[in-house]
Amino acid sequence: MKSANVIIIGAGPVGTFAAYCLAEYGIDTLVLESETTCETDMRASTFHPSTLKYLDNLDLANELIERGLKAPIFQYRIRSTDEVLEFDLQELDDVLDFPFRLQCEQYKFARMLAEKLDNHRHSSVLFNRKLIKFTEEGNKVRLDVDHHGVNEQYQCDYLIGADGANSIVRRNLGIEFSGFTYEEKFFTLSTEKPLEDYFSNLSYVNYVSDPEEWFVLLKAPSAWRILVPVPQSLDDDLIKSDDYVTEIFSRVLNSSDPIETIHRTIYRVHQRVVNKMRSQRIILAGDSAHLNNPLGGFGMNGGLHDAWNLAEKLDAIINHKKEMDLLDLYDRQRRTIMNDFIQKQTIRNKKMIEETGDEEYSSEWIRMRNLHENDNERRGYMLRQSMTQSLINEAAIK
Repeated sequence: MKSANVIIIGAGPVGTFAAYCLAEYGIDTLVLESETTCETDMRASTFHPSTLKYLDNLDLANELIERGLKAPIFQYRIRSTDEVLEFDLQELDDVLDFPFRLQCEQYKFARMLAEKLDNHRHSSVLFNRKLIKFTEEGNKVRLDVDHHGVNEQYQCDYLIGADGANSIVRRNLGIEFSGFTYEEKFFTLSTEKPLEDYFSNLSYVNYVSDPEEWFVLLKAPSAWRILVPVPQSLDDDLIKSDDYVTEIFSRVLNSSDPIETIHRTIYRVHQRVVNKMRSQRIILAGDSAHLNNPLGGFGMNGGLHDAWNLAEKLDAIINHKKEMDLLDLYDRQRRTIMNDFIQKQTIRNKKMIEETGDEEYSSEWIRMRNLHENDNERRGYMLRQSMTQSLINEAAIK
């Protein structure tokens, strides 16, 4: 039977980051991943300044920055009038060590960490390992894992479920995952075409409002990514078809130019938070515990903040013999932030991007225009959008 202080299910960005944090604390950690490698997931690509600060504490920030694009400016645009509200994080350079968002595909981050974990004396990553079941026995958690049809057994002091929205760990614990699912599907397209040629003064991060068909344009190192809503009633094969994709680009770019894509993904979007993130020695982190729409880039970053917080708590418990009640504090801090900030802000972001911008019908745009013109309110907004304020709030929760 293989054993470790901590076993993590899932080798995505949250699982690998949690493992690296724990390994740096000298805690023996094992990551089990059901796939053959870290998945090439193109959905998340934004690393916020607060997250970069955490990475810098582990000497990881500069290495990731070299793989990405610095995006100090993010824009909100009204499609019908070309009005632009621009926010520049460099205004916060007095409080942010990294006054920009970093645009970098999440799989690059996960693979970077997986390689480091395999060369770390306190950790390793094992692929093709699918969790079948687990049980708590005394002060241990025992796991049955399938490896190419062969049953393997593991044990650990603590188990972390970082295995995504369809988490086996969460489901087996029977933890409630309350919230709702949006009616529309979200469709992401990646293209190497220079989309900046079709807009005036386009930034690397752009949210374009329109009640009929809003969209998001994000620049990653490998490509431009566009996110659009599509009706739930449409068949996935139709949505991914060349004709339908051509129609999308024609409407979004107002051009008949042919646009080749290198990636097409359809997914459902949820707003959900578990009713608890801890069950004795088993803890949830990332998408296994909370989901939100992608407007703002809070999902992956929120999961990475989970990982940092949880690693600190486990270091105190394992290395410094503190009480396990610290895991209850992790639960209070992270669920409070998810419910009081991230859920509310992402819902508000979606409401704004669905508006027309017309003063009679656009309460969020009126609010945003006023905020943008006020130096103090604009600064406070950027502190919230950079997730800096959420970490200040988290530290105040006892």
